[in-house]
Amino acid sequence: MKKLIRGLREFKASYFCTHQELFEQLSHGQKPRVLFITCSDSRIDPNLITQAGLGELFVIRNAGNIIPPFGATNGGEGATIEYAIQALDIRQIIVCGHSHCGAMKGLMKLDSLQKEMPLVHDWLKYALATRQLVVDHYSHYSGEELLEIVIAENVLTQIENLRTYPVIRSKLYQGQLNIYAWIYQIETAEILVYDPQTHAYVLPQSQLTSLEIDDTLLLSTPPISNGNRSGKTQPEVVEIPEEEVVLTYQGFPITRLSQEQMQRIYRGSGATK
Repeated sequence: MKKLIRGLREFKASYFCTHQELFEQLSHGQKPRVLFITCSDSRIDPNLITQAGLGELFVIRNAGNIIPPFGATNGGEGATIEYAIQALDIRQIIVCGHSHCGAMKGLMKLDSLQKEMPLVHDWLKYALATRQLVVDHYSHYSGEELLEIVIAENVLTQIENLRTYPVIRSKLYQGQLNIYAWIYQIETAEILVYDPQTHAYVLPQSQLTSLEIDDTLLLSTPPISNGNRSGKTQPEVVEIPEEEVVLTYQGFPITRLSQEQMQRIYRGSGATK
């Protein structure tokens, strides 16, 4: 606590003093550009990893970056989403999972949580669709590889849940909203972005020409050498027509879904009406 109190004094004496005009503007209202939905994990700081300024991100955080489907609960997530879209006119949403997620570890051993952490057990039930999909399609994976897949699939599941909200559905129908799936890798500080065309997570610079999101929120990462699935952290370099280089990360493959499931899951801003 002493460290936090010292930090408060340093904040006011240094940062606040050099940004008084910004704080004066913010005192009259907020105009965030992005709704950023992520995990409560202490190792993630949305503003830090995106280098977004104060007032630019409207943030929802909870265990597992979970969004219950519309009508499933009267919790704060739904109210915050509604306020962000209707009152603040936010037109870009990021759902961001992360490596080594404790909530996703708990999801795969859900029954063991019921006695010691019943509230966590009940909360993680909103990710049961993730658990079932992984059990049905990825049973031949285990350990860290399986956890990576659970994390990747859960982000897509929560975006599917997000699309059940009337305000989200309406904005998507009108082409006034874009939704993005991200995964943050704690150990490398890399962000991977889901590409609905290839059903894979890719490094964000490969989508700079197609994403409408402000490029200040897309982290630049150095090129990585060619690799394969066994390397886990090495992407495959793929040539595309415009002579751009796409770095496709192989640690989070989304290639084993049925056609029906592919139609259901996140399709980005080009979702069918």
